Amino acid sequence: MTKVLTDARSIRIKGRSFLAVMLSPDLPIDDWLIRLDDLAARSAGFFLGRPVVLDLTDLQIDRSQLKDLIAELAKRNVSIMGIEGARPSILGSGMPPALKGGRSVSDIEVPAKESVDTPVKPAAAETRPAMQSIVIREPVRSGQSVIFPEGDVTVIGSVASGAEVIAGGSVHIYGALRGRAMAGSIGNASARIFCRKLEAELVAIDGIYKMAEDMAPNLRGQAVQLWLEEDAIMAEKLI
Repeated sequence: MTKVLTDARSIRIKGRSFLAVMLSPDLPIDDWLIRLDDLAARSAGFFLGRPVVLDLTDLQIDRSQLKDLIAELAKRNVSIMGIEGARPSILGSGMPPALKGGRSVSDIEVPAKESVDTPVKPAAAETRPAMQSIVIREPVRSGQSVIFPEGDVTVIGSVASGAEVIAGGSVHIYGALRGRAMAGSIGNASARIFCRKLEAELVAIDGIYKMAEDMAPNLRGQAVQLWLEEDAIMAEKLI
């Protein structure tokens, strides 16, 4: 018997890219989970509703340990959408899928001296494309997120508490930074954060973060630039 297909409508399949938070655990896992709990406690809702990728590159764990880790993250409402850098032998049914080929942002060079009035521009390079930039011409209000992995973000205004700006390049805030600012979000250790008034809940560069209580008191309320040196966020006042 021949089956006749009467519905000629096709299934539409599209490709689309999303910015995901990358978590890179280290050993011992229990200590790393304590640090993760500290971040979540001091920045409420940081992982809420975010796609998260687990980066296991060079992490020596077995399948049982991976299952335990995924379960511990689930208890913290951290939903893992995929796993990158894992050995195929430790993956199994019921686990998030293996991912590879995540796109990173090319590095940019930052001049030795900058002011808050002069946004960082990508250095000219023949072998890499120039980074893009966007300008937000209004304040970023509580609960709003500005996410731009392709390059720099400039905000002509303030970033409210409970709001966030996430950039693949540098972040420039021409007002008070009271929420969260994350620069170099998908792999750019040269990115910087500039703001006219530092009152941030959290700042991060290339995955290294600093909470409000970790910042020097003399920087609060000041015009500041922040950058990364090795695994530490450095900061200084802007004149």
